Amino acid sequence: MKFIIQRDRLVQSVQDVMKAVSSRTTIPILTGIKLMATAEGVTLTGSDSDISIESFIPKEEAGDEIVEIKQPGAIVLQAKFFSEIVKKLPTDFVEIEVLNHLQTVIRSGKSEFNLIGLDAEEYPHLPQIEENNKFQIPTDLLKAMIRQTHFAVSTSETRPILTGVNWKIENGELNCIATDSHRLALRKAKIDADYDTCYNIVIPGKSLNELSKIIDDGNEPIDIVITENQILFKAKHLLFFSRLLEGNYPDTSRLIPTESKTDITVNTKEFLQAIDRASLLAREGRNNVVKLATHEDGIIEISSNTPEIGKVIEEVQSESVVGEDLKISFSAKYMMDALKALEGTDITVNFTGAMRPFVIKPLNDETILQLILPVRTY
Repeated sequence: MKFIIQRDRLVQSVQDVMKAVSSRTTIPILTGIKLMATAEGVTLTGSDSDISIESFIPKEEAGDEIVEIKQPGAIVLQAKFFSEIVKKLPTDFVEIEVLNHLQTVIRSGKSEFNLIGLDAEEYPHLPQIEENNKFQIPTDLLKAMIRQTHFAVSTSETRPILTGVNWKIENGELNCIATDSHRLALRKAKIDADYDTCYNIVIPGKSLNELSKIIDDGNEPIDIVITENQILFKAKHLLFFSRLLEGNYPDTSRLIPTESKTDITVNTKEFLQAIDRASLLAREGRNNVVKLATHEDGIIEISSNTPEIGKVIEEVQSESVVGEDLKISFSAKYMMDALKALEGTDITVNFTGAMRPFVIKPLNDETILQLILPVRTY
């Protein structure tokens, strides 16, 4: 195998596939990146058997030559060293050549590295996915849906199914739900899928997080193919495979209250900043809890009190408070995560009492919702 390639394109592809490479894998060859050169261009692959990423660098693009293939072939190189090397090479072009016994030479300018490669034949094959049932989502919508839900997945392995995001697709609509049983994030959107396309799957939160880091910003559509235990995201020159989590996701629809006793409407930014400041003295002890109380004239009081540190009281002028007076405590972190995920300048919070979950939504937007369970302090 021998080819010459633009260094910037190689660095970008290496960084993309590195997101799937784990140093803690039990399969030694998966600590490497597979490079394959064909007449069409160079393909890089990284995998940890949960996530696999394949990045293709075409021979030429828009009339520019990116890769010059001198001899096709394949090799697996240690990801950690290879990625550090290509980042620091001195010139704009890199020559990679595999000699006998998997000895691999990387040349750039006056710099030459020799790496001992592994046999590409031993690298696990990526899942072969039949693309009969595929649908599309614009990249920017996919990234928004991931950002607005994935933070609420559970980080504890006691209920593995909750470490994923539940995707339900029916009637041309995608519903994404994440919960760690203390909070819940829901986002739904119309998508370009047949009305008879129906899925109910759970994608690991980690996979979605990595995916959103490597797909470009823009509204190019991404093809999505779902099989029994895998999901494939296809962007331009990029394939991203993730395994699906096994098991049934809990029915979360009954967690979301339908009626409320107290509704407040408030400016998102002012509310977020007040909670952020109140949480400064709530770090210690009980999971950064802040208290919220409604007062006359639409004033909302947010306070925190840690006996050995001190206390803080913030007042926010709401746009409206409707219903019963309320005192409630909740995790400042959960509330801040939820507020950062919502779009829009104003939000409505619907409370159904001091010990019941409450719902946060942007004003006049039914496609997104955050739910938080309060903390018992009063």
